Amino acid sequence: MGSLAALRRGVAEARSRDVGLIAVLAWMPPGGNGMGRRAPCPPVLLAEWQRAALHRLRTAWDDAMGGVPSDLNVRLLAIRGPVGEALLGVADRGSDLLVIGAGRRTVVRRVFGRSVAGHCAMRAECDVLVVPPPAMARQIRPRARRRLVRELITGQPAR
Repeated sequence: MGSLAALRRGVAEARSRDVGLIAVLAWMPPGGNGMGRRAPCPPVLLAEWQRAALHRLRTAWDDAMGGVPSDLNVRLLAIRGPVGEALLGVADRGSDLLVIGAGRRTVVRRVFGRSVAGHCAMRAECDVLVVPPPAMARQIRPRARRRLVRELITGQPAR
């Protein structure tokens, strides 16, 4: 939900600045990037995961905006790799603006380190705009939120 709010804000920023927008979804193969160390991963499988990531990105546009706006120059990128590195690799000029969803502050994140937004804010060459999740999303308990997200993704009610 936070990433959809960031997507909407990114569209508003691109329109107000009269610039193009690059939407990025970073993905990792199941098991992480080290998966192919013991046995090489078949290229056809990597291509399928890449297609699935692009499909998720297009679905996010549908959910957030009803589709990719026709009045903006929009590029959709699905990048294999850690989220922070992928975002910083694309927003690599001082004139760029990196718009990122804040996500929730969980116990795991507090114990093990910074969020992706924090990582990007510390290392970016450009301005970083961190968009908090909508107020309603902040009020939903984690278990209910996961169930709601699962229902939205699958289109079927959770059991």
